[in-house]
Amino acid sequence: MTAPAAISWAAYLGWLHLGDSWLASLGYAFTQWIFTVLAIAELISDQLPSTPSRKVPMQFGARIVMGAFCGAAVGISGGLVIGGLIAGMIGAVIGTLGGAEIRGRLSRSFGQDRPAALIEDAVAIVGAFLIILPLP
Repeated sequence: MTAPAAISWAAYLGWLHLGDSWLASLGYAFTQWIFTVLAIAELISDQLPSTPSRKVPMQFGARIVMGAFCGAAVGISGGLVIGGLIAGMIGAVIGTLGGAEIRGRLSRSFGQDRPAALIEDAVAIVGAFLIILPLP
């Protein structure tokens, strides 16, 4: 949920121009807060040992759908909806598989998962911010 929260904030702040597209609601007054709360809940639940792997079909599929959704929003802003949608899906696959691999390696090197999870969360938040940050 970090990506939709970042995209929603970008739309709300006018950094991402969705106009009157089907995703214009991402820029509405309360949408970014809803996605922010969902992102925080996801960051917290991701720390729990009972949380299923991101690579199980339901979790993986949801990540691909959200990646496509966010990519489409960026694509709408740049006039390349399909390209953005495809890039979002590819980014979700790479982020899911790559993130799981890197977090696993960090967990093994630390001897526990918590530090690796916190590093992963920080990278996701900073990465999302850098992606939506308007260029000068």
